[in-house]
Amino acid sequence: MHGTAHHPHTHPPVLHPRRHLALALLCAAQAMLVIDLTVVNVALPSIGGDLGLGREAVTWVVTGYTLAFGGLMLLGGRLADRLGRRRVLLTGLALFTLASAAAGFAEDGGVLIAGRLAQGVGAALMSPAAMSSVTTLFHGRERHRALGAWAAVGGGGAALGVLVGGLLTAGPGWQWVFIVNLPVGVLLWPLLLKALPADPPPERARLDLPGAATATLATAALVYGVVRAGDGGWRAAAVPIALAVVLYAAFALIERRTAHPLMPLRLLARRTTLTGVFLMLVATGLLISFFFLGSLYLQGERGYGPLRTGLMFLPAAVAIVAGAHLASRLLGRLGARWVAVLGFALAGAGAAWLAAGPFLPGFTLAAGALGTLFVTATATAMSAASHEDAGVTSGIVTTFHELGGSIGVAVMSTVAASGFSLAFAVCAVTAGAAALAALVIVPNRRLESSGPMAH
Repeated sequence: MHGTAHHPHTHPPVLHPRRHLALALLCAAQAMLVIDLTVVNVALPSIGGDLGLGREAVTWVVTGYTLAFGGLMLLGGRLADRLGRRRVLLTGLALFTLASAAAGFAEDGGVLIAGRLAQGVGAALMSPAAMSSVTTLFHGRERHRALGAWAAVGGGGAALGVLVGGLLTAGPGWQWVFIVNLPVGVLLWPLLLKALPADPPPERARLDLPGAATATLATAALVYGVVRAGDGGWRAAAVPIALAVVLYAAFALIERRTAHPLMPLRLLARRTTLTGVFLMLVATGLLISFFFLGSLYLQGERGYGPLRTGLMFLPAAVAIVAGAHLASRLLGRLGARWVAVLGFALAGAGAAWLAAGPFLPGFTLAAGALGTLFVTATATAMSAASHEDAGVTSGIVTTFHELGGSIGVAVMSTVAASGFSLAFAVCAVTAGAAALAALVIVPNRRLESSGPMAH
């Protein structure tokens, strides 16, 4: 080592010169993935009408994407660690773009759902590679700001997806909610290739394919059971949900015994990782449920068109971005515990307001409050992750992001069969319970830039 490697102040050894450009491109790629979580919501009535899809098939247009995305996220994180972040990211982007074309030009429900599943596979490769790139490109105070930007596009993208879906469905047609990804993907691919640092030679290591298959099948069984409950009642859901429990237990056993686990159980033993997972699961479940319910409510109950429905979500998009930005500043002052408690409490208040009748103020309050939780979840989970575990830790966090969306939509679509007010009331109770849980389980740690977030 040269003498100049030591400075009076602690600095990371390498600062990538194109890291800010890389952050902008990574955020754009992540925004595309998150937008696709909700972009179809406004288009669902048009898709169902054009392709002759029933309630269950229409639900799978939403959950098929989140299922593949969440079910394969851990494998994507491990591949990013083993093969290189840039390689895995660019492979996922190519697959996602091709799958978007298949979905956009689909002429029947089977092809559309298959395209959505393939989009989810591509997203599962992209997202953990992108997130771990953000956490390794930046250090200290810069990393807080970078994670704030990342969380803002993650939360705001979900709201913007509904707006974009409304604009495209009312304009050129629902097919364009998928086709629009083609030029974005083609543009991002060469730019990311140039902006991201080159990967080291890939490591030769066994991949935990049995673990990946078991985790994905378990999630599929769980989501299928909850969706089935909407038509056949919870008794019809008992068998697939029981199968999901068995498969999750098998997954834990596989992870304990394999030499190269997909999800090292030691990571979940960390309080920071477990807390981040909890925050992400509940926050995403609530937010995606709000968009799903809100879209169906505005179009089905109030008779709004897709464009007007999309525009109703614009204030929520702004609120989510503002909430994420505010949280990135509050984490160092209040600590993760109080940011989480306040976020869930305000989200519960917004949901209760929705249940009482007025749509826009309650929805905007809830969305902004949940926006604070995305950056809190991410920063908490990554605060103790080593460089080597960054990819798989980000994969765990994003896995529960997608699982929250899948489970939330499936459950709330079933509850909404008894009325939208009841569904929003259930959201309010869930947020209130999460606030109480956060008071107990979230570490009362101030995530200072000089603390564990820095290497």
